[in-house]
Amino acid sequence: MAFAPFNEKFPDIGEDETRLLTVFDLPGVQPGQYALLELYCDEPGCDCRRVLFTIHRIGSQNPEAVIGYGWESAEFYSKWLGRNSPTSARQMQGPALNPLSFQSPMAPALLQQMPLILQDANYVERLKRHYWMFRAEIERGSGATGRRLPAPKRKKTSRKLR
Repeated sequence: MAFAPFNEKFPDIGEDETRLLTVFDLPGVQPGQYALLELYCDEPGCDCRRVLFTIHRIGSQNPEAVIGYGWESAEFYSKWLGRNSPTSARQMQGPALNPLSFQSPMAPALLQQMPLILQDANYVERLKRHYWMFRAEIERGSGATGRRLPAPKRKKTSRKLR
């Protein structure tokens, strides 16, 4: 399963909708702003319903943490994995540090902030919308004829115009 940045397919939306975390006084984390860049699976036919966040301190090219998050139930991920492994399903569901990625010494403290960030229901809905947009581009570009992805559940939202 390979992941690619949302910003590559949707640069304008990615720039406008990237979540920032501002740190003032958090043990183990340098003060500053951190961007939560979204990566989604770019494998045709995949329906993992997950996002990988690469968390970058503004002005730095290297991620401080790579955190996985899936918004579906642990049962969904057990079924998706094809085996009954509660530990693996919880890891897929997250939020959890991605075990295959480099993690800086700040990663555990940044991970501890994720439940608070993900309490924002509008933000989680935005992640889902980004996932379905990204998946549609992957499927359209691959010409895949495999299983059909379910349509996203749309929630009516209003936006203030600038």
